[in-house]
Amino acid sequence: MSNDSASAQCSCGAVVLALKGVPIGSFACYCDTCQEGSRRIEALPQAPAVREPDGGTEYVLYRKDRVAYTKGRELVTSYKLEESPKTNRVVATCCNSAMMMFFDDARHWTPIYRARFGPNAPPIEMRICTSFLPNSEKLPSDVPSYRNYSAAFVMKLLWSGVAMLFCR
Repeated sequence: MSNDSASAQCSCGAVVLALKGVPIGSFACYCDTCQEGSRRIEALPQAPAVREPDGGTEYVLYRKDRVAYTKGRELVTSYKLEESPKTNRVVATCCNSAMMMFFDDARHWTPIYRARFGPNAPPIEMRICTSFLPNSEKLPSDVPSYRNYSAAFVMKLLWSGVAMLFCR
């Protein structure tokens, strides 16, 4: 494991996450549920923007065992788009900042909203699920874009799961 560490915080600073090790990756997602979840969070009073101008929601993925609250755990709440989905979007209630997502199933990763890193945010490596955009051909060409999940993205997730089993 790398000794790297980072932090992510809500826009007012009342909620802070400590993140250990290097992230699994950094990406922008354009799937319908990320777009809808972001729209709903942005509709909260005084909520900072979640979506980028091109419609994507940017995340930095960490193994879930490397994410911890250092401040403000009591100030967060989670939202689901519906009762049955396994995806929970976590929002800091102090300033309605989107913080992260977690899953009710066995997924081993936690997407942290990239905006929570401020100027220290790692650069985006790829755009995924662009098939949900009507004009995905108009996306910037600064990083690769994939209509669904790229093999590189899936391999990063698999490798991080294996590493989580054998390397703390």
